[in-house]
Amino acid sequence: MADYDYDVLIIGSGPGGYVAAIRAAQLGLKTACVEGRETLGGTCLNVGCIPSKAMLHASEYFDAAANGTMALMGVEVTPKLNLPKMHAQRLDAVKQLTGGIAFLFKKNKVDWLKGHATFTSADTVEVAGKSFRAKNIVIATGSSVTPLPGVMVDQKVVVDSTGALELPKVPKRMVVIGGGVIGLELGSVWRRLGAEVIVVEFLDQLLPGMDMDVRKEAAKIFKKQGMTLRLGTKVTGVTVKGDTATLTVEPSAGGAAETLEADCVLVSIGRRPNTEGLGLDAIGLTPNARGQIETGPDLRTTVPGVWAIGDVIPGPMLAHKAEDEGIAVAENIAGQTGIINHAVIPGVVYTWPEFAGVGMTEDQAKELGEIKVGKFPMLANSRAKTNHEPDGFVKIIADAKTDKVLGVWAIASVAGTMIAEACVAMEFGATSEDIAYTCHAHPTHSEAIKEAAMAVTGKAIHI
Repeated sequence: MADYDYDVLIIGSGPGGYVAAIRAAQLGLKTACVEGRETLGGTCLNVGCIPSKAMLHASEYFDAAANGTMALMGVEVTPKLNLPKMHAQRLDAVKQLTGGIAFLFKKNKVDWLKGHATFTSADTVEVAGKSFRAKNIVIATGSSVTPLPGVMVDQKVVVDSTGALELPKVPKRMVVIGGGVIGLELGSVWRRLGAEVIVVEFLDQLLPGMDMDVRKEAAKIFKKQGMTLRLGTKVTGVTVKGDTATLTVEPSAGGAAETLEADCVLVSIGRRPNTEGLGLDAIGLTPNARGQIETGPDLRTTVPGVWAIGDVIPGPMLAHKAEDEGIAVAENIAGQTGIINHAVIPGVVYTWPEFAGVGMTEDQAKELGEIKVGKFPMLANSRAKTNHEPDGFVKIIADAKTDKVLGVWAIASVAGTMIAEACVAMEFGATSEDIAYTCHAHPTHSEAIKEAAMAVTGKAIHI
């Protein structure tokens, strides 16, 4: 150990990096985590998952008061928007959670090395002018917003996801470029608060990667809520003059161009791995064509002693996937067996209602063989009915021969919480019958999962 400063040095303190650091320290390894931000937690806690949920939750209350849901239940109010206060509660949530990680670092004796790390050799990095040597180095540098070629983000008129969280006033008209998770979540926030929102998506459906039934239903739900959807449409240019942006759009398949005007444009076309500035060439590590660092199943790179986790490696760019890999990489480094089941990683869209899924889509499952599908509408669920939440369904896809559950998809007000049941079931190799014959509390939204499982074999009761 004398020659090394640390057993493990982790580059990045996002959900993957900080979890890896804490787990490594728990396992008795001398651990450091490099982070250049003023606060720990990476994109997720500072400008991603956490602040966006704070704004989504607050805007749901405003929307319920402004658009009649509360009045429907006998609570008649006229809301007044205090946007600075809404932003303040967002910032408070971030402050508390990032401070919580700093506390956990101290508790577990993890050293926070403030600055940006650059490899000088396979076991050494330079941070803020100092060199640190470690037996194991974990790259957990996450991802950043993918720019749209030719479109300049000024964080005033043209914003990315970070800027969209901090708008000082509600836009009159917001154009969201990209109909994926981030665009729909942040577009939903500002629509609820009074903006006219137009979503421009290159593909012919929203939410790429989700089950097609979910994607089609999403379009119906967002249209009903007042969003304008321009599907199968690409943006070919954005020009800004004063406080107004003019977008040039045309059909993705080709056709006549037209223009749209907006006082706010959100560029939300995806994220890309953060590998620039790491000095990967100094250790002979070359990212793949998508800019990702390839690893083996144990999260080792091709360079001995160097590991990688989270958004910077292949797979879905999700905080919980990074967390699982953070625990696994620490346990692997400590000589244990870190386990991640990449086939059972849920995805959630935190709009209203929520959209969630785990496992295969129906199309993916069909490619493997014969399947059975059970669906149950939330309209027929007792709790959804009493809560005035009629939108959505649960869909379960099972192997026709073995009845093993291959995928579960849900649209419901609490779909993100409901999907955890499906994850546990699939982790244990459950059949649809296993779920169907498991008692679920009544009345709960989760009964829809039981009924969908019953529907797989034609036994659903309430449809």
